Amino acid sequence: MVIIRAAYVDQRGPASSIRFGELPDPVAAPGEVLVRVAATAVNRVDTFVRSGAYHTPIPLPLVLGRDLVGEVADPGASGLAPGTRVWTNSLGYGGRQGASAELACVPADRLYRLPDGVDPLDAVAVLHPAATAYTGLVHHARMRSGETLFVAGGNGAVGTCLIRIAKDLGVRVIAAARGSRNTEYCAELGADAVIDSTAADPVAALRGAAPRGVDVYCDTTGRDSLRSAVDALADRGRVLVMAGLANAQGDDSFDVGRLYTHDRSVVGFAISLATTAELAEAAAWINRRLPRDGLRLDTTVLPLAQARAAHEDVEAAARGESRRYRGRIVLRVGPGL
Repeated sequence: MVIIRAAYVDQRGPASSIRFGELPDPVAAPGEVLVRVAATAVNRVDTFVRSGAYHTPIPLPLVLGRDLVGEVADPGASGLAPGTRVWTNSLGYGGRQGASAELACVPADRLYRLPDGVDPLDAVAVLHPAATAYTGLVHHARMRSGETLFVAGGNGAVGTCLIRIAKDLGVRVIAAARGSRNTEYCAELGADAVIDSTAADPVAALRGAAPRGVDVYCDTTGRDSLRSAVDALADRGRVLVMAGLANAQGDDSFDVGRLYTHDRSVVGFAISLATTAELAEAAAWINRRLPRDGLRLDTTVLPLAQARAAHEDVEAAARGESRRYRGRIVLRVGPGL
């Protein structure tokens, strides 16, 4: 029996339950491609799956993680040549094993080629936030050219991708971030107006920047109240709930009349429920952008053996505690990177 090294759990639980060790070599089912993994990333949703906070079918033991960049080891019936560089962001949930292992089986309809010349470590860091931003903004919020988007947390991983996508769509973007360094970064990404949420009342500043309201309101931080979001909308505006926004301040109540009299809507969104067609469209946008500017994010690279520390750090950040690592955490799996 061939043995691979992997980061996995035997049952749902805290980060301390993560093990780094050997598992049997995975065997690809019909319709799957066996991929030799070069790198994976750690997302907050991975901690939800591991802990059981997000309910989804999983095999046990569960290899963690949903994103990978690697090379085709056995193409099956996919038509891909061995050695082809590929990526996916669809493992580790929905009954599929995860990406934090030396080999992974990926459904062929959830696997995409990595463009030539793109650094695997840069790419794997941005796959999940970019696909989340694209699918949420385009398929769920129905963002259109000429509209106005507000992004709270515009300097974060998903926030920066929202700004980039919106500008590609011809959308006016208002971003909010904390501190001058972060607001300057949002402006560099193309935001048309930027609000420093530490120096001004964000609600009043948003009214000044968009007197008639915004067409789409996205809070990537989970700190804004649903009431404020609904009140900030223009007629026919949409709130995209993608970060626990409704319960951020224990204030999930608002005047329902403001929805139907202004034709407004509140849309919940989880990328884990995206269709393969939606994911493929997001992947096409990502692959167009990766060679152009890399969609680069601030990243820390750790060995796969430190998966437990990575999960602990992501959860600490979610609690507002200080972090050991900066930005997105990428786990190096394969040799030669």
